[in-house]
Amino acid sequence: MTQRPAPNRPTIYDVADEAGVAISTVSRVLNGSAEVSDATRSRVRHAIRKLNFRPQRTARNLAQGSTTSVAVALPSATSLFFVEMLKGVKDALRERDIDLLLCNLGSGKPHATLQRFLNRGAVDALLLMGTPIEGEFAEQLLAFPAPVVLLGAQAEGLDAYWWNDEDGAYRAVSFLIEQGHRQIGLIASHAWSATSGPRLVGYKRALAEADIPFDPALVVSGQTTKHAGYSEEAGAEAMGHLLALENRPTGVFASSDVQAFGAWAYARDQGLIIPRDLSIVGYDDIKLSRFLDLTTVSQGMHRAGLMATERLLHRIGSTTDERISVELPLTLVERGSTARAKA
Repeated sequence: MTQRPAPNRPTIYDVADEAGVAISTVSRVLNGSAEVSDATRSRVRHAIRKLNFRPQRTARNLAQGSTTSVAVALPSATSLFFVEMLKGVKDALRERDIDLLLCNLGSGKPHATLQRFLNRGAVDALLLMGTPIEGEFAEQLLAFPAPVVLLGAQAEGLDAYWWNDEDGAYRAVSFLIEQGHRQIGLIASHAWSATSGPRLVGYKRALAEADIPFDPALVVSGQTTKHAGYSEEAGAEAMGHLLALENRPTGVFASSDVQAFGAWAYARDQGLIIPRDLSIVGYDDIKLSRFLDLTTVSQGMHRAGLMATERLLHRIGSTTDERISVELPLTLVERGSTARAKA
């Protein structure tokens, strides 16, 4: 057995002993090398999780006043939803000697993209936004040798800040029902979006509680696939389908504010006046929604980004705290895009 000092926190030597491998093998696993068998990699990752091991680079950087690198991985760096959260990240890092690295995961193979990004060099902490955590990817994050905080997703063993999308959609549709609307359309994202299913469930639940029959013809998505259908173009396309129905809706719940913008523009171009002829509710409460007077479900993205980043910074300096899972608040914000249904 390798001789070494007995520190207060686990070292790479402890991981090697626990996994029954050489420290060079542990190093290869930490650096994402392909020169390790799957079985050995699995044993090393299990040892890392069991011992709660983290390389000393981050702690040494803090002690020496060196620069720390924080990575933010997200599906889109241009989506207004994620831009709002990035503002919170930026405010949390203000006045700190920390490099901020962005990894744009895209919508194709986000897990593989993130793995390639992390393999390029040392990252002291990772904030992962809006990406589902499942299967082998969850195992990789649990074994990642640096703090990880999730924003907009949950995984056992990792700090997480998340929203109840079903409840948010339920609130939006319930509000339209309270305004007297019975024919309510849903502009949904594409099915592969992690939030698509829960928001549809919330929509159906609100209808059921009001004894309004569910009509699948009122649930539509746009053809545009950009941002999984969370776009102005997709919103306009979906509104076109809804307004072409023989019994078209008097109220529409759009699964995002940008979809609502596109839907509103399409309805206006058809001669409809919002909210006199049609009420629209969005979801997110991005900054532009306040100026366009859109009723929406606020997710408080700026504060969410701030809280998650502060937790990540705390994690850099501490490995002993229990992991937390925080459900973030949702608020229905009533503005001028909605009105009571006509008698």
